[in-house]
Amino acid sequence: MIFKDAGRNECPTMIFIHGGGLSDWSLKPIVDEFQKEFHVITVIIDGHGEAATETFISISDSATKLIHFIDTECNRQVYAIAGLSIGAQIVTEVLSQRVDIANYAIIESALVYPIKGITTFTAPAYQLFYGLVKKRWFSELQAKSFCMPHNMFELYYQDSLKMSKQSLINITLSNGTYDLKESITNIKTKVLIIVGEKEISIMKKSAQRIHKKIHGSELYIAPDMKHGEISLKYPQKYIDLLKKLFYR
Repeated sequence: MIFKDAGRNECPTMIFIHGGGLSDWSLKPIVDEFQKEFHVITVIIDGHGEAATETFISISDSATKLIHFIDTECNRQVYAIAGLSIGAQIVTEVLSQRVDIANYAIIESALVYPIKGITTFTAPAYQLFYGLVKKRWFSELQAKSFCMPHNMFELYYQDSLKMSKQSLINITLSNGTYDLKESITNIKTKVLIIVGEKEISIMKKSAQRIHKKIHGSELYIAPDMKHGEISLKYPQKYIDLLKKLFYR
């Protein structure tokens, strides 16, 4: 994992974690805003972008690394921690392991129901998918499904070329087999859960499951939006939601 910081070191710390296949560049509009009054840390997940040489192992491994960073560099607690997709799964796992690690948490589009049959993928199937990931036309389709702004595409495509096959396999398996821990019910963090109204049903069910498990959490269903669309395509709306959470 790579940790990048921006803003004022003396201010409260916020941590942002990108989604699968993305990197810190996807968070730039959000970081640019919050670094005005916070110390902002962006995490680059193993297997992605500048951290592509480090093989992604699992969500649990990523959570352990993030907790270690917070313990050693942030005095064991941060003001807020936020993630999208697999980044949100990492946030969820961190909260499950350390109930008081943050004052606020933002969980956007986290899958917390294991997908049936995900572990039965064969080696040839992974080989085929890995080959497709390297194709520009396939990356264009993926970017469209992520609702990615056009100006991010080239960064996305170049980073997709760097990802190793083993990282891709581990990301796919870890994402598709992640299950919500019962210990999440014990957290002391104020949590905002975000999901797009147009996301697939299992994602909306996941958001509802997290909401029910975390007492006092808030659920925001982004109107007419798909997976990751609010933070990627409409970052100001995402920023406004976070500010409402922090400053009410």
